[in-house]
Amino acid sequence: MKQHSQWDWEIKANTTWAGVGFKEFYSYKDLLFSLVRKEFLSSYQQTLLGPFWVLLQPLLSVITYVLVFKKVMGFSTEGLPTFLYYLTGITLWNLFSELFLDTAYTFLNNSSIYSKVYFPRLISPFSTLLLNLIRFGIQLLLLFAVLIYFWQVGQVQLNPVRLLIIIPVIITISGIALGGGLIFSILSTKYKDLLGLLQLSLRLLMFVCPIFYSLAIVPKSIQWLINVNPLSSLFELFRYAFLGKGNISWIYFSYSIVFMFMILLSGILLFNKTSDRLVDVM
Repeated sequence: MKQHSQWDWEIKANTTWAGVGFKEFYSYKDLLFSLVRKEFLSSYQQTLLGPFWVLLQPLLSVITYVLVFKKVMGFSTEGLPTFLYYLTGITLWNLFSELFLDTAYTFLNNSSIYSKVYFPRLISPFSTLLLNLIRFGIQLLLLFAVLIYFWQVGQVQLNPVRLLIIIPVIITISGIALGGGLIFSILSTKYKDLLGLLQLSLRLLMFVCPIFYSLAIVPKSIQWLINVNPLSSLFELFRYAFLGKGNISWIYFSYSIVFMFMILLSGILLFNKTSDRLVDVM
């Protein structure tokens, strides 16, 4: 009888930092897309507005922050339309915060599946990444629509070439959110109170990022403190791409890219090494 010398898959007791190979990961692409579809549909089942909540959330946030930061605190919007100025920052912040939090909940949300079925564990956070990019894409269309309106009434200038800057910004901020979320998904499985601390930290981080203000209004003596945050240059570049205003520093943007690679690589390696062992902890 002819013996097979090689198996298509081999499940071993030990885990590695590198995780599964690309070929095995790619073979689960149907599961990846099924998880994205399932999560998207389940998020809006039995709701009055359904997927329109994706658009309503940033609109309500912008209205709230216009009242607080513009009307009450008097923050400058550099002569730009207030609604568009704040919508630009809120749109990018929603991508970062929701992707970060959703990834941090990876083990808690998938514990029942992890304990019953084998598949590459990175499928779950990557489905979270795709889901949040879809939501972000919808909100980005809203931002483009508002931008075009204010361009038509002559309150802003539209530069299609400059808009291409948003591509590396989106990639970088998504990588930071995914990598940070993977690290916290490991830590929060052992110490569940860290999730509450994470939510509080994100609220505080929101005020350290130039979302509702530009670095131009920050005193020179403390600008370095804002720039230590790798997200700051990304928000400035994102605003510059849409509105042509922003404190641009390619040095700090390079710093953000390096930080993204470091935290994303660390998150993936740590997740691959410890994910299977944490199933027993849950």
